[in-house]
Amino acid sequence: MIKRVMDVFVSGGVLLVLAAPLAVVIVILKLTGEHKAFYFQDRIGLDGKIIKVTKFATMLQNSPNLGTQDITLRNDPRVLPVGKFLRKTKLNEVPQFWDVLVGKLSLVGWRPLMPQGFADYSNEIQREIVEVKPGLTGLGSLFFRDEESIIAQAEIEGRDLRSCYRNDIMPYKGALELWYVDHHGLIVDIKILLATAIAVAFPRWIGFHSWFKGLPTPDSEIVRNQLGMSR
Repeated sequence: MIKRVMDVFVSGGVLLVLAAPLAVVIVILKLTGEHKAFYFQDRIGLDGKIIKVTKFATMLQNSPNLGTQDITLRNDPRVLPVGKFLRKTKLNEVPQFWDVLVGKLSLVGWRPLMPQGFADYSNEIQREIVEVKPGLTGLGSLFFRDEESIIAQAEIEGRDLRSCYRNDIMPYKGALELWYVDHHGLIVDIKILLATAIAVAFPRWIGFHSWFKGLPTPDSEIVRNQLGMSR
């Protein structure tokens, strides 16, 4: 109950405060790109049900069926010009406060993925994380907020990008989401919200690593290097 009250209070407040700049963004998107302001994307939600997540239209509408599909590259050609700015500043995530307000998401939880990406989790991870409502932010989002850098490094090394996503990124992201499912509570949620706010302002900051005790360590060398972690 406390979590839901916080979800409604915070998401409603954010949408109210940002109403004017969001209106400007909507007008700009309507006048540029594919002339669409919003994109409603299928994601896996609570109990494994499909939910529609609200996003600003930062990429070509048919992006999931083009190029690297659910894997977004750095300087991805599918990203629209205005979308580059929205994604860099994380303003592209703001419409999801509406999803929090109406109850599809929580402020904090495991990050919902498209069905194709969700299928890259092991059966155990899939089964356990859907018992908790997914969130606008979470440990997976925090640690992998610059996921494109890992993909970019894999590309430089000549590795298969889908293999890197499935075998390097997803096992550790899943382990973080499982840690949240086992340890979630008001204090953990507040820490994640605060860490997210700081990380948006200072993208290279990794001080939050020490805020959460007992976190798993990634087995993948490329993930450890890009996240600034050691074994």
